This record gives sequence, structure tokens and C-alpha cells, in this order.
Amino acid sequence: MLLSSLGTSIANVGLPTFAQAFTASFQEVQWVVLAYLLAITTLIVSVGRLGDITGRRRLLLVGILLFTVASVLCGVAPTLWLLIAARAVQGLGAAIMMALTMAFVGETVPKAKTGSAMGLLGTMSAIGTALGPSLGGVLIAGFGWPALFLINVPLGIVTLLLAHRFLPVDRPRTKMDRTGSDHAGTLLLALTLAAYALAMTTGHGNFGPLNMALLFVAVVGVGLFVLAETRAASPLIRLAMFRNPVLSAGFAMSTLVTTVVMATLVVGPFYLSGALALDAARVGLVMSSGPIVAALTGVPAGRIVDRFGAHRMSSVGLIGMAVGSSILPMLPTRLGVPGYIAPLVVITAGYALFQAANNTAVMTNIPPDQRGVVSGMLNLARNLGLITGASVMGTVFALGSATTDITTARPEAIATGMRITFAVAAALIVVALAIAAGAWRRTLHHRKPAP
Repeated sequence: MLLSSLGTSIANVGLPTFAQAFTASFQEVQWVVLAYLLAITTLIVSVGRLGDITGRRRLLLVGILLFTVASVLCGVAPTLWLLIAARAVQGLGAAIMMALTMAFVGETVPKAKTGSAMGLLGTMSAIGTALGPSLGGVLIAGFGWPALFLINVPLGIVTLLLAHRFLPVDRPRTKMDRTGSDHAGTLLLALTLAAYALAMTTGHGNFGPLNMALLFVAVVGVGLFVLAETRAASPLIRLAMFRNPVLSAGFAMSTLVTTVVMATLVVGPFYLSGALALDAARVGLVMSSGPIVAALTGVPAGRIVDRFGAHRMSSVGLIGMAVGSSILPMLPTRLGVPGYIAPLVVITAGYALFQAANNTAVMTNIPPDQRGVVSGMLNLARNLGLITGASVMGTVFALGSATTDITTARPEAIATGMRITFAVAAALIVVALAIAAGAWRRTLHHRKPAP
């Protein structure tokens, strides 16, 4: 979990260096980040399902090896497009690691400790995200851009040895377990998710005809995928699972919540530099406060979930996020950095609690043969939220600031854009709370004994 999240955040800091090293435009070097994100988004559900069929330990070891070898290829890539191709392979390895790590929690950890384990995974993810930019900056300054990727090689080898030594051996697969693969569903889902991710990320904030066409392709793809799944003998995703209120609500809430988390990462740098006039080093320092809080609160949040129950704590986490998102637009700019950090801490701590509780609720009550695919779906929901947040919340911020070029906007306009963005964020969390309440009611209704 640490390696895959580090892989997401460490490359961003190298974009200006890649542009210089390969004499490329910013739009071209952005594909170093996009290729990794696209590979994870398009393949994470499929690799989760593959783990359910072929054996999770075996596939996880392959994923770690793939990630490590791809990191070497990234570090020695002579051209930009070979670097981008190697990043896509690294993303496939990361997708396997993300999906199957969470699935292993359901397999190896007692139910009473699931929350603590999910909290620990959340902490590792937050540490990877927080460590990426600062570690990346040090590595580029000391050793050049290849070090951004080569740092993964010793870490990957250690991870591979630990996984091989300690993870339980796959149980023998029965003929029922080895039911045929859903090739049509896998391909349709990958193409649909790729179209959606590209629609949300190309154009850099300008939603033009190409974005609309890609979004249309994604909508058609969803319809074709649902049709394919109803006809498949062994579907990639069993559509019946969405009748489970805990699962369907868990996926929806995860997407909404990570959309809001991404807003803090998209809007934060512009607000801190444009409205509060901080230099780049101080912006980085303030921005790291969110992931640091998530890292510190992840494990305690997991223990709280084990003690007080997943549903109750996911609601408490959402309320915390709603409070933080509501306070942020109300605080005047003259409060400066403390006026930004205080609500951000509340939002991030609420997110850590929600994440541990929601993952526990979703992963606790599912059949063993579905753990990989459900874990993949949870990670997919999170990724879709991050991609949507980067695009949609970035657009809301630009519209709220009433400017076409956010880098030259007046401080008052940037402050207004931030307030409008977080008012929308608070509304999204209220929607997530309504979904949580509806799922809880439906669960109680299903539990009522028949008269």
C-alpha cells in the first residue's frame, strides 16, 4: 500500500525536470502521471477478480515483481514515451498491489480487528502520499530524476521477500473457483474507465468537444458493460452485489468523499500562493499537514471503528468532514495559514475515520470468493473520486474565481473561488451522509424478523 501510493505522488514533483530532460511540453510530460493513474483505474477491478480466480498470493507476488521491474525501466528510459510506457506497466503492478492488499485483510485478520488493519492501510497510503513530494524533491536535487523511480527497487525487493515469507499460501482452487473469465466485460470496463478518466483529465480544465465525446463514449460503455454482465456466464462484477445496501452505499460515499479530498489538493496550492502570498516551500509545508494528519489518525481511527462499530463511525467521520468543509469558506483571509490549516485538519481526520469505517463495513460481510473484486471496486471508487475531484472541483474553482487564468487572478478572486469550491464540497458530504442514513435504514429493514 505504501509503495503504490508513493508511486502516485512522487512523480508529480518531477514534471518540470522531465520537461527539461526530454525537451517536451508540460502537456506531454503530464502523461508520466496520467499513464500510471489510467493503468490503475482501468485495471484494478479486473486484477481483483483475477486474484479471486487464480489465487491472491500468487498474483500479488507477480504484481510486486512487475512494479519493481517497471521501476527499473522507468529509471533507465532513454525517451519520454518509453518512460510513459514503463509507468503504465508500473501502474498495472500498483493496481494488483492495491486491490489484493485490502482483500488479504479480510482473509488473514479476525473480524474484531478488521478496523485496525484498515486504519493501518489508510496510514500507509497517507504516508506514501505525504512522503512523495518531499522525498521526490530531495532525490531529484541529489541524484537526478531517475532516482524517483529507482528508489522503488530496493523497497520492492524487500516487499517481495516479506510477502513471499509471511502471506498465507493460496488454498487449492476447485473447479467452481476456476469458472471462465469474462473477457468481454473486462475489455468493456477497461475502455469505459479509460474514456472517463481521459474525459476528466485532458484539456487541463477546458471541457471541449473531445472531452464531451469521451464522456459520451464512457456513458455508452457503462450501458454495454451492464448488458454484457447480465449475459456473462461468469461475470466480472456480479450486478446482484449492488442490491446489498452496505456495498452500494460504500462505493458511492467513497467516490463523493475522495472528490472532496482532491479539492483540498487542487485548490490549496492556488489559495495559499495567490490569496495568502506564501512561497513554494511554505505552500508545500502547509499542504503536507493534511496527509500528516491522515497518517497520525489512521491507526487510532481503525481502533475506534473496532470499538464503536463501522456504520456509526463512518457517519461521525462524514460529519467531521462536513463541519470542516463548512467552516473553511466562512473564515476570513486575514486569519492566514492557521485559518486554513484548522479546518483542513478537521476534514482530514474525518476522512481517515470515514475511510477506515467504510472499508471495514464493505470488506467484513462479503463471500471469500468476492474479496478481490470488491476490494478492486473500493479502490476504483476512490480513484474515480480523485480523478473527478481534480477535474470538476478545479472547474468549480476557476468559475468561482471568475477568471480564465488562475495564476494571474487577484487574491480576492482566488479567495472567492476557494469559498465557492468548499461550499460545493460541504454539499457533497451532506449527500454522502444522506446515502449513509438510507443504507442504514435499508439494512435495519432487511434484518427485521418476518412476522
